[in-house]
Amino acid sequence: MLYYLFDFLNKKMDLLGAGVFQYISFRAGMATLFSLLITITFGKTLINKLRKKQVGESVRDLGLDGQIEKAGTPTMGGIMIILAIVIPVLLFSKIDNIYIILLLVSTVWMGLIGFLDDYIKVFKKNKEGLKGKFKVFGQIGLGLIVGLTLFYHPDVTVREFISPVSVSEGVEMVSESSFEDVKSMVTTIPFFKNNEFDYSSILPFLPDGSTVVIYVLIVIFIVTAVSNGANITDGIDGLAAGTSAIIGLALAIFAYVSGNAIFSQYLNIMFIPNSGEIVIFCAAFVGACVGFLWYNTHPAQVFMGDTGSLSIGGIIAVLALVIRKELLIPVLCGIFLIENLSVIIQVSYFKYTKKKYGEGKRIFLMSPLHHHYQKKGIHESKIVNRFWIVGILLAIISVATLKLR
Repeated sequence: MLYYLFDFLNKKMDLLGAGVFQYISFRAGMATLFSLLITITFGKTLINKLRKKQVGESVRDLGLDGQIEKAGTPTMGGIMIILAIVIPVLLFSKIDNIYIILLLVSTVWMGLIGFLDDYIKVFKKNKEGLKGKFKVFGQIGLGLIVGLTLFYHPDVTVREFISPVSVSEGVEMVSESSFEDVKSMVTTIPFFKNNEFDYSSILPFLPDGSTVVIYVLIVIFIVTAVSNGANITDGIDGLAAGTSAIIGLALAIFAYVSGNAIFSQYLNIMFIPNSGEIVIFCAAFVGACVGFLWYNTHPAQVFMGDTGSLSIGGIIAVLALVIRKELLIPVLCGIFLIENLSVIIQVSYFKYTKKKYGEGKRIFLMSPLHHHYQKKGIHESKIVNRFWIVGILLAIISVATLKLR
């Protein structure tokens, strides 16, 4: 909203300094600042209100150190994360941008699903929360919206340059005759040269209309997997928020170079028109996660609950999809992946051994993986710090794929 106001003041009234809002870097910085301020200042008020309403976490005794002390800690803190994303994005981004609209819808959509889950757990005293099938229906619904929008919306394109863009020309001065915006469902394959992959080539023998079905199914899988991965990772203080901030920063770098004609040509990556605005969303996302850590680091004063974990997982999935880096998710979101796999492996092995030997056996002391290390006697702060370090390494590897091919 502020973008349009200052754009008007700059063009119509020639107000000194109003032109600074044309720069994505400035608006991204302001989005981060506002996001941090919202979480830090509003956070205390929200925590106090949650305490008054007795919105506390009910904890099962799993034999983990310090676990019982966490009983009664306010949950549903994801509300502050959502507000700290949505408000700065509305203020500083071009809200008519299709990618911004899609990301805002994803944030609110997954936030509402998580909120319903937390509400049932806290106020209805049902520890199971929202039934799993309804969560899955919600994730499928978002996957359908995202997949169909990216496939059919006319503004979702890839720009092919006929002649190279030089620094002296500038991005805004490029002649329209020197490029063509193409409606194409290509994505990036990491670690390979000439690394563009078209979804229509997956099953070339099928009719043309089948590409949308394949693409939407892939989108649904990605949204469901990443949101569940973030949800599972949210098990100890600061783990999910810190890991998500690292991922968000890497995605901001990808969004910036993908939305810049000069950088995209230099790095030989696809140029995605209008994707530069995604940087502002990423900046607000990172600011919200870091600001939430103010209250969520050990010992946590508030938990994000499913309101936060499902929304940040959904956001990361959609961010990767819109900048066409979804095939990089296993590396970039490696923490989420290993947490997910640890649960799948544990449950599958337990069922297999119980069926074969009459007694279930376990590979890990406890799943998800962070609880395995807690059972080994490692303090949760050390576990979180080490997971963050691994997350930083994975983010560096992911960003390095811009040149490592």
